Amino acid sequence: MTGADLALPPQDERTLPAAVLDGLDRLPLDQALAAVQTLVEQHGHVIVVYSRATPPAVAQRLHTIRALLESDRIALFRPDLPPLGVAVLARQLRQLASCDLGPGVLASAGRLLTHYLHAGALLGSVARLDRVPVVGLTSHARSWVPGSQFAVLAHPQPTLVKAGPDVTLPGPEFGTWLLVGRGQLPSDWVTGTLAPAWKVQGLRETEAPAESAAWWGTGKLVEFCAYLPDLSVLYQLVASVRRGVCHWCGIDVIGDRCVFCSATPPPPSELNARPVRPNRALTTG
Repeated sequence: MTGADLALPPQDERTLPAAVLDGLDRLPLDQALAAVQTLVEQHGHVIVVYSRATPPAVAQRLHTIRALLESDRIALFRPDLPPLGVAVLARQLRQLASCDLGPGVLASAGRLLTHYLHAGALLGSVARLDRVPVVGLTSHARSWVPGSQFAVLAHPQPTLVKAGPDVTLPGPEFGTWLLVGRGQLPSDWVTGTLAPAWKVQGLRETEAPAESAAWWGTGKLVEFCAYLPDLSVLYQLVASVRRGVCHWCGIDVIGDRCVFCSATPPPPSELNARPVRPNRALTTG
């Protein structure tokens, strides 16, 4: 994780702790490089999960470090989710890290599990929100009316409604828990209207991540994310997907792209003629 507030408390006793690469862009390059290299040497592979609201300098530093290490053991995963959803997804991967899943399957599982998250926010204004395509000029104009509040679902299906006691958002069709990220708005609508409408099986509260204000365009918000909490369910979802072998770095993956080396399957004519490339050892200098 690139911030301590994205490392949520464990969901269960098997949830592994997160390694936080906080202030990576403020460290001298050699120190930042050494910190990531140490993680790779300790764990074999590293999956860095970070938000699209992460400062560009941090994202650039991550790519620089990965390039300098010339390592296929570092996966940079930046899902198209709001910050609280990113934090929830990272915790699910930490849960799965305790299971018998290879690093390639675990890293690929992030894209799969994204489909089972419902992430959004209650906002006091959408005037500066440009990450959700349903937000248009009419909504922007109405957001200047004093007291207006908007409920926005960013994922999986972008939706915008004017929040009210009888108005809700389309929710999951399966049992979930709801995590509420407190911001500068009261959370009554989320806990009193949205949660019952979504028939959540449990509700937890935390502070909204620091990056949430930048992602949503306002600090007047309450962020929320519905998710699958049980490790057994998460494992069953991942284990049910057909696995393949990356033709470039040789690790097991699910899906059509390796998260570690970014390779996609070659055309069938090339696949038979091209040998599988084994993992190369990390250069330690």
